[in-house]
Amino acid sequence: MNDWLEAEQRAERSQQLFESQHWEEALEEIDAALAINPSNPSWLSYRGFLLDSLDRFEEAISAYESALALEPEDTELLVALGSDLTRVGRHSRALSVFNRLAALDPECEAAYCHRILNYSELGEHDRAEEVFYLAQQLREDCPDCFFHIGLSLAARGSFARAIFCWTRVLELEPTYPGVKQHIARAHRACGDLSLAGEFYLGELREDPGNIDLLMEMGEGAVEAGDLPAAAARFRQILELEPQHEGASWALADVFLRSGDAKAALDLLLVFAETQPSSPRLDEMLGATYLALGQYERARRYLASSVECDPENEGGLLLLGTCLLHLDRPGEAADAFTRMLALDADSPSAHHNLAVCCFLQDKHERGLEHCLRAIELKPDYALAIHKATVACIELGRWTQAREMIARGLVLDSEDQALQQISRRLWRYRCRHVLLKLIRLPQTLLAR
Repeated sequence: MNDWLEAEQRAERSQQLFESQHWEEALEEIDAALAINPSNPSWLSYRGFLLDSLDRFEEAISAYESALALEPEDTELLVALGSDLTRVGRHSRALSVFNRLAALDPECEAAYCHRILNYSELGEHDRAEEVFYLAQQLREDCPDCFFHIGLSLAARGSFARAIFCWTRVLELEPTYPGVKQHIARAHRACGDLSLAGEFYLGELREDPGNIDLLMEMGEGAVEAGDLPAAAARFRQILELEPQHEGASWALADVFLRSGDAKAALDLLLVFAETQPSSPRLDEMLGATYLALGQYERARRYLASSVECDPENEGGLLLLGTCLLHLDRPGEAADAFTRMLALDADSPSAHHNLAVCCFLQDKHERGLEHCLRAIELKPDYALAIHKATVACIELGRWTQAREMIARGLVLDSEDQALQQISRRLWRYRCRHVLLKLIRLPQTLLAR
């Protein structure tokens, strides 16, 4: 009898500790109570709730399952179990729980809105919509249902409909957590970066310490070309979490984009003091030394990066560019060829490989790569310039005129192309003259 009394006292003590937010101690007390009386469903379900408070969801699932073995028709336990299964990504199992809940209580809203989410996570979007419309018959103004079907629509790329659903969530529950961030993402996916920024700010006001949100805002600012705003967001993250790897990379990248390679290097060197060497760090250091004109040092870092990660297209592009600066076009061509093996439709790789060919007097092959780069990126001005020069070198005057005309359509003020156009007849005369000079030598060789 004393044991049972002790168990009750321990359970009561656990409740008091929980109310004062001493969750670990509360868990110890309820575990002691359950050691005496392991068949108390209320204590088992309370233990699951405590574990949820500690973000120990897998253990909470076991506690709820134990409680449900004793009370299999407890709808609140089913909701708790299904919610945790959803949290840990066990969506098929969660669906079976919520289907069981719907069979027990067809009027339970949770049975509908959670099934929408789990069907969406499993990619079964038609089923998600079916359950959403069933939920609408039960209750037309459930913010959870609109939020979850919005996730399904966004996953399918139907961003306008997703925005409509999430806007409806805000109408029903203006402080619904995370919905403004999702609306911002949808606007960003549609290319409306200004509206995305407004919703990001709205979400930030409600959750100012959300690092993931700040990262998205910084990335959105980079996409919008607002590098000072992006730098401010990444700095804000580093103030909150000084060792945040993503923010360090992103801020260094913003410095490079802004032309401040020295600031990028200072940041990366500080970061490197606390982090082990990695292909990504080597690539960033290589890119920074490349921007500073320290080509041999850049080459060493970039070569190390692509050696560890041979499928790193960005690293190969940087390495090839560095080798060009070092006047090693053959090795540079190898890097760009490896890049094309990974992505045959990379305009920059074709263009840079063309440069390597030209430097090795392989004008025919270089022109082929230039034309392919222009095919892939019709407004590629650098490739048009180099293709024009290659056509002149090869004596293809009609094609050279076509390239000049194409470039001037893109930029009628392009002085380099205007100058080539004016001098084209001179280049042609010189080309003919050189052929005539070489002709006697050809006859003598016979």
